Amino acid sequence: MTTGSLHVRAATRASALAQWQTDAVSEALIDVAARAGLTLTVEKVLVETTADQRLDIPIHAMGGKGVFVKEVQAAVLDGRADIAVHSGKDMPAITPEGLIIAAVPPRADARDLLIGSTLDDLVDGAVVATGSIRRRAQLAHARPDLRFADLRGNIATRLAKSVDFDAIVMAAAAVDRLDIDLSDRSIELMDPAVMLPQVAQGAMAVECRSDASSLIELLALIEDPASRLAVNAERSFLAELGGDCDLPAGAYATLHGNILEIEAILASEDGSTLLRERRRVPAHDAIEVGRELARQLLDHRGGAELLRR
Repeated sequence: MTTGSLHVRAATRASALAQWQTDAVSEALIDVAARAGLTLTVEKVLVETTADQRLDIPIHAMGGKGVFVKEVQAAVLDGRADIAVHSGKDMPAITPEGLIIAAVPPRADARDLLIGSTLDDLVDGAVVATGSIRRRAQLAHARPDLRFADLRGNIATRLAKSVDFDAIVMAAAAVDRLDIDLSDRSIELMDPAVMLPQVAQGAMAVECRSDASSLIELLALIEDPASRLAVNAERSFLAELGGDCDLPAGAYATLHGNILEIEAILASEDGSTLLRERRRVPAHDAIEVGRELARQLLDHRGGAELLRR
């Protein structure tokens, strides 16, 4: 990396959480660049996505994963921005041609957060609001009596609407990053044994063009190897399911020394069927174990039949 100055345009959604993530990435880049003798400035390029505008349509009806990132990725591909900062859980399993995930910074808490009640304290027939079919399926599997309502919007909007329901579900990382005070509410951090997180939940991913060698070199300096290994394993699971499987699915990987532990699920939408597999493998097998888990669920546990329904 050469010394001097560099101006980077960072594409992001306009939500408070997306901008927080972009600010965090920017600060990390400025810090590592300074230590390398480079003066770096970062400019945010705000992208209003169709998914942000159409709050009347459920996410799964708009195409599921990828609806929040495609237009942000387009800003990098067409030259309006140099990098794109995403929530890892929003990203499609396959990276578009011409782009590369150049950095996965340290991951935050990957778990889901039940707000308004604990799971055990929800009354029979309680209404839980969430826009995620993964969350609905797992809650229905644990508590078949529950009813569900759709919930869309940014963090503040969803929290404001929460008074209309018995509970809502959000990513713990979003609440932590925005430093939201929930001390006046009953909450429960969901154990992954009950609610397995979305692929790459709690992680950030920074993309740039695959031919931007200087940027790739710079972004590598904010990479967290353990977070990258976990995200790679989870994304390979989703990719092997068929890119962006429209069934409830989740995967969660953690690194323990040189051992990667990963658990994955595939479920029916109503939660009546929930398939679960877990593996512990050497860390260098991260991508292959994700694929192997998907094949196990599809070929030997009845997942392929779920996909045909």
